[in-house]
Amino acid sequence: MMRTSNPVLNSSVFNIQDSTATTTMTLQGTVVKTAVLLGILIVGAGYTWYQTAQVLGGEVADGVSGAAYNYAMIGAIAGLVLALITSFKPSWSPYTAPPYALAEGLFLGGISAIFNYAYPGIVPEAVALTFGTLAALLTAYATRIIRVTEKLKLGIFAATGAIALFYLVSMVLGFFGVRVPMIWDNGLVGIGFSLFVVVIAALNLVLDFDFIEKGCEQQAPKYMEWYGAFGLLVTLVWLYLEILRLLSKLRSRD
Repeated sequence: MMRTSNPVLNSSVFNIQDSTATTTMTLQGTVVKTAVLLGILIVGAGYTWYQTAQVLGGEVADGVSGAAYNYAMIGAIAGLVLALITSFKPSWSPYTAPPYALAEGLFLGGISAIFNYAYPGIVPEAVALTFGTLAALLTAYATRIIRVTEKLKLGIFAATGAIALFYLVSMVLGFFGVRVPMIWDNGLVGIGFSLFVVVIAALNLVLDFDFIEKGCEQQAPKYMEWYGAFGLLVTLVWLYLEILRLLSKLRSRD
C-alpha cells in the first residue's frame, strides 16, 4: 500500500492512467521540476523581502509589519486556492504549480520579514536548517539508512493527522479568545512541542520521496513530475515554517 501523510500526494493520484501520455514520470524529471519551483519560490520571497526592506529604510516597525503582512496574506490566499485546484486536478499541475510556488514565495517572504525584524538573523538560520534537513533525509533515504516500512508510514500519518487536528482546534478556539496554554509559549513544553512538529514535518519528506519513487515505478504520466514537485514543496514550506517557529521560541528565551 502506498501511504503518505502529505494530503496532496495520495495513492489514488498515482493510479491515474493517461492513455494520451507518450512519456512517463521519472525521478530526474521530478528533481528538475522541484528545482524550478524552488527557484520561483525564492524569486517571490526575494521580491517581498526587498519591498519590505524599502519600508524598513524609513518607517517604523508597524509599517514594516504591515507591508510584510499584506504580502503574506495575498500569498497565503492565492497559494491556498492554487493548492486546492492542483490537488483536485493533478493534470493541471504543470500550469498551477509554478504560480503556487510564486504565491508561497510572497507568503514566506512576508512571514520571514516579520520574524527577522523581531529576531535578526533568524531567517538565514531557518533556511539553512530546512535545506540541511532536506539534504540529510534525501541522503538517508537514497542510501536506505531510513527504510520506509508500513509501520513507519502509519506512525507518521497518525502524528501528522493529530497535529493538523490540534492546529484546527486551536484556530477555532482562537476565534473565541481561548488560547491553548503552554504550547505556544517559549517554555519547555512549547519548545518540545515545536521540536516534535519539526521532526514529523521532516519525516514527511521521507514519505514523499518514497511515494514519488513508487509513482515512477508505476509509470505515472509525465505531468506527475510537476505534481510530485508540488507535493514536495508543500512539505518544505511546512517544515520551514515550523523551524522558524521553533527558532523564535528559542531566541525569545535569551
